[in-house]
Amino acid sequence: MKRDPIILIVVAVVISLMLVFGIQKTRHSQPLQGGAGKLQGQPAPDFSLASLDGKTLKLSDFHGKAVLLNFWATWCEPCKIEMPWFIDLQKKYGAQGFQVLGVAMDDASPSDIADFAKKMGVNYPIVIGKEAVGDQYGGLPYLPSTFYIDRDGKVIERVFGLRSRSEIESNIQKAMGSQGQVAQK
Repeated sequence: MKRDPIILIVVAVVISLMLVFGIQKTRHSQPLQGGAGKLQGQPAPDFSLASLDGKTLKLSDFHGKAVLLNFWATWCEPCKIEMPWFIDLQKKYGAQGFQVLGVAMDDASPSDIADFAKKMGVNYPIVIGKEAVGDQYGGLPYLPSTFYIDRDGKVIERVFGLRSRSEIESNIQKAMGSQGQVAQK
């Protein structure tokens, strides 16, 4: 008789987890909606933010390049998983006109973020984010939030949460256009 309540609790927990992940998967697989949805095919909102080395970077500084714009935080575990992929992909595609740009969206100090980036071996610029910039991109309900911007400065894709490396690379190639496809052959 003592097993019955334990079994019921376990079943309830499993069902709850299935519902949570099912709802989350449904949200992530839906096409762009709301504020972020209005950006697809539109010019990416420009911004001016302080980089970790104290300089000011603007998104428009990278016009002509395909950009992976990644909003992340030092406390974000999925962000820590994808950062080494971004490092590798920056090495692989950087010479072909591709740029990763990280936007740190947490309350850590710039020196703590810089230490974290150094420890991770980040080889791309990181700027200190502001909520207003996140709002320009339709809000950031999840971290990581990644926007793929083509060489003309238009948003071609937005992804909330962690995705596979192959999906990230496929989106990079789309952002790069025909040059990315040629480089792969």
